[in-house]
Formats: sequence, structure tokens, C-alpha cells
Amino acid sequence: MDLPRSFTIRERSHRILDPFTSEKLAILGRALRPRPGTTILDLACGKGEMLCTWARDHQITGTGVDISTVFLRAAGERAEELGVADRVRFVHANASEFVAPEPVDIASCCGATWIGGGVAGTIELLERSLRPGGVVLIGEPFWRKDPPDQQAVQACHAMSKDQFTTLPGLVMLFRDCGWDLVEMVLADEDSWDRYVAAQWLNIRTWLDDNPDDELAEQLREELDTAPLSYVTYQRNHLGWGVFALMKR
Repeated sequence: MDLPRSFTIRERSHRILDPFTSEKLAILGRALRPRPGTTILDLACGKGEMLCTWARDHQITGTGVDISTVFLRAAGERAEELGVADRVRFVHANASEFVAPEPVDIASCCGATWIGGGVAGTIELLERSLRPGGVVLIGEPFWRKDPPDQQAVQACHAMSKDQFTTLPGLVMLFRDCGWDLVEMVLADEDSWDRYVAAQWLNIRTWLDDNPDDELAEQLREELDTAPLSYVTYQRNHLGWGVFALMKR
């Protein structure tokens, strides 16, 4: 059980595997005001940057779950680097099946709501690990502008226009699921650039070092097309944010 190698190649220099900068991640932490000792479960945690930096800045404790052994190894190294390895742990497991052994104060899934079959299902999954009165964090894309055609939809990594909704549509979905939206921090064009454009240099330097690898042709084609596709469609049409929810 692991992620395809192409994911770890694209994001090998990233600490945050979403269109969030470290500044926005810190803003989110300050907005939530977690007290020392707050417990967090982060499903599909990637390289664990949220848990590690919040453990350093807010003295939280937490568990991150992911299927990528490469990302989890990086998460463990980051915890050691920041001196918080005694406050956070990382588990190699299928996040869609993981439930915390004890209820947590914050249950998070940022950028991987496929683990619950969509936003509503992921909220239900996170609630299984949440204490009464706790906070759910959902990171999710939304349409900033209506995509004009299927080419635009696919350039935004969606199978159909209905795969994402608008920002008002997301807020209504949270309400209809029985949750209050109590905070949010949204990506902007700069944070999208830092996430997506950084992948191009990762791919190019990897191609230079691995010209005969079995993935070289696929990633060479991606680098040929991805920058134009991004600036034409994704940068203009797709938003992303992290939304803090509390059960009514």
C-alpha cells in the first residue's frame, strides 16, 4: 500500500502538499487558537507539516495517517528537526479506514476528501474520531469561475464539472450536513503558484538525473503541457481552502 512514485517525484521538495504556504498554515493555526495539549488526527497527512509546526507553535499533540511511506518518512524527519517527535506520531495506514483509539479535539482531512467518497462522506469519517464539541477541518477545491468546457474541467484535475462546487455551494453543503462553518483560510494565486509551479522544477531536475527511468517519458510529457494548462485554466478557475466546522 503506497502512492505511485509520480506523486513523490512531483512533490519531493514540498513540505505542504496542498496550495497552502507556510504563512497560510500558520494563519489557520492562530485562527483556531488550539490550547496546549489539544489533540489532532490528520488523515492523509502527507509530510506532516501541519502537525509538526502546530506542535512547535501551539504545543498540540497529534497523529498523522497516510499511505505514502516516502511522505511519512519525511514527516518523521520533520518532527525530529522541529523537536516535536515526542508530541506527534505518524501511521502508515489507509486513511479511509482509520479511526482514532480515543476521541480527538480536531479531526482533519486537507486535500483528500476522496477518502470518504467526497466532502459529506469525509466529514462523517472524521466525526467517528471527534469528541463532542470538537472541530473538523476540511481542505477542498471549489470553482472560482465557471469552467467553459470539458478541457478546462480536466485541466483542473476533475472528471466532470460536478466533481467540485462553488464556494457558496461548499458553504451550503456544510450547512446541509448539519455543521456550522466557524473559520476558513483560502488559497490565493500565489499559494497556488508555490504548490503547482514548484512541481515543474521537481520534475525537470528529476528528469535530468533519471533520463532512462520508466516514468521519464510520462513526466517529460507532463512538463511539456502542465505549465500552459495551469496558467490557462487552473490558476483562474480553481480555488481551494481549509474550512473549520463544528456540529450543530
